[in-house]
Amino acid sequence: MKNKELRNLPPEELKQKIIEARKELMKDNAQVAIGTNPKNPGKIKLAKKTIARIKTILAQEAEQKA
Repeated sequence: MKNKELRNLPPEELKQKIIEARKELMKDNAQVAIGTNPKNPGKIKLAKKTIARIKTILAQEAEQKA
């Protein structure tokens, strides 16, 4: 997802998106650990970036409220 899309979501939904992204990342990492090639190798990098973006947005929102 893009930053604009993520910034428009409420914090509860962002936390849910992190959970989904982590599950997806864990599944993809398990495939790599087993030795099979993932269907889309860039998907792992994208999931990591998405998690980082969401964490950054949540931290910025918490900082603004404080």
